[in-house]
Amino acid sequence: MTLAPWNVDAWSSLGERRRRDALPHAILLAGPAGLGKREFADAFARALLCESIRADGFACATCRACKLVAAGTHPDLVRVNFELRDDGKSRTELTIDQMRALSERLALTAQFGGAQVALIDPADAMNHAASNALLKTLEEPTAGTIIVLIADYPARLSATIRSRCQRIEFRVPDGRLALQWLAAQGIGGKQAADALNAGDGNPGLALAWAQGEALKLRGEVAQDLRELNAGVAAAFEVAQRWSREESDLRLRFAASLVQQQGRAQAQGGARLSAGGPLALTRAVDLVKLTSWFDRANRTRDLLRGPIRSELAMLELLATWVMAATPNRDVQQRST
Repeated sequence: MTLAPWNVDAWSSLGERRRRDALPHAILLAGPAGLGKREFADAFARALLCESIRADGFACATCRACKLVAAGTHPDLVRVNFELRDDGKSRTELTIDQMRALSERLALTAQFGGAQVALIDPADAMNHAASNALLKTLEEPTAGTIIVLIADYPARLSATIRSRCQRIEFRVPDGRLALQWLAAQGIGGKQAADALNAGDGNPGLALAWAQGEALKLRGEVAQDLRELNAGVAAAFEVAQRWSREESDLRLRFAASLVQQQGRAQAQGGARLSAGGPLALTRAVDLVKLTSWFDRANRTRDLLRGPIRSELAMLELLATWVMAATPNRDVQQRST
């Protein structure tokens, strides 16, 4: 198994700690989705349970333990993920019952006599009760047990949970390395550059979006924001459309586009409002762009709860229209 090149140093560091028998009981893999945290966690769990680990620290893939992990039947590997509700749909949070079951499982002796490994993903989706239940397990760890928490949004974890974990940060790599990696995956040239720009430098997201329809959707979001800015589109109609399909991704693209627009204007001055990724026809000052970026991200959070998405979208887009309303100061700066 191979890891993304920007994760090699973290892998080597953990491998060295394992050789010194100095691994922590709890590890937090933190960083944006698309940087390889889950592949990293899976490889680490396999290596911890492998009976004939390779010199590079990876699992051998041929021993009894590796075959059981591959089959999903290893008794000392616990995966805590979203469960299904009674109606067959996936839950959107990890529950206290799951954490209690995990605690009971880890209290038992490892069946293979080695380590017990638990992977909690996404750890930042634990509700308050589940978080408190896990904290008890972290405060009184069982010998030979390693708990790996995977979080795209680590700030949502309680400070106490974070303080009990050894944190490994997954960061967006250098642009050249990201482009080289994308080229190795068959994505190059302008397509790679555009996808990487859409993903704010995140190569994993860039790959997924270049292989699907996401970049087309991003273009539609940019067009909607331009037309709202110009006063030729109705916020109600756009809100209805955004709330029906790919709501979270549309908001993500909207926030990113506005942030990039702000950067372009900051670098080029007020006259660059007609440039940037949105090519706005009516100026929006930097303060309003920053405020709207924050509001868009808050709306993404709101949509994870029991709220009518079309109303949340309408309120957000109405503020975008208001932000674009021309005033004397803006008109004077543009003349």
